[in-house]
Amino acid sequence: MADEREINPWLKNGLELGPPILFFIAYLRLEETTVTLGGTEYDGFIIATAAFVPILLASIAILWKLTGKISRIQVFTAILVVFFGALTVWFNDERFFKMKTTLVYAFFAVMLGIGLARGQSYLKYLMGDRLPMADEGWMIMTKRLAGAFAAMAIANEIVWRTQSDRFWVTFETFALPAFLFVVFMAQARLIERFSLEEDETGA
Repeated sequence: MADEREINPWLKNGLELGPPILFFIAYLRLEETTVTLGGTEYDGFIIATAAFVPILLASIAILWKLTGKISRIQVFTAILVVFFGALTVWFNDERFFKMKTTLVYAFFAVMLGIGLARGQSYLKYLMGDRLPMADEGWMIMTKRLAGAFAAMAIANEIVWRTQSDRFWVTFETFALPAFLFVVFMAQARLIERFSLEEDETGA
């Protein structure tokens, strides 16, 4: 990517992780708050959701400005956040925003699964330029991540339907990202096993 620019990794992580953490903080501060607009009462969850959407879009715009690139995953996530965030506020119903998380992870699981059914790793398509690895390694990692995303979608669906808003917000902000981080870290041995040298990648 000739036009992609490197930025401070701490700044990059802050821009990527900042919006969900700010949503978490906003919800905790507004949890007992209600605002009446046009005769309709909006609780703290709805208010925090309304604030989260522009914050996320701003963080993505800043990343794009600084790096010259937006990933397909960021674009897809932003579209779903805007769409379901708007539905949440419009219908004054937090269930739309909670379902968004299920749909994001389910989409990733389904897309990776479709690639596997075709004998391809769509994960390699997304990450192959940064992580040179043999095709066998990519297929194994893709299977593992497809399973992880499916498990996350199911877990989110169970949690938002059975637990309190506070529990779900905490779960969605910290537990799911932490689980995904652990899954990625657990692939270190696989990556080492199937890693390719520069001359093997054709570079």
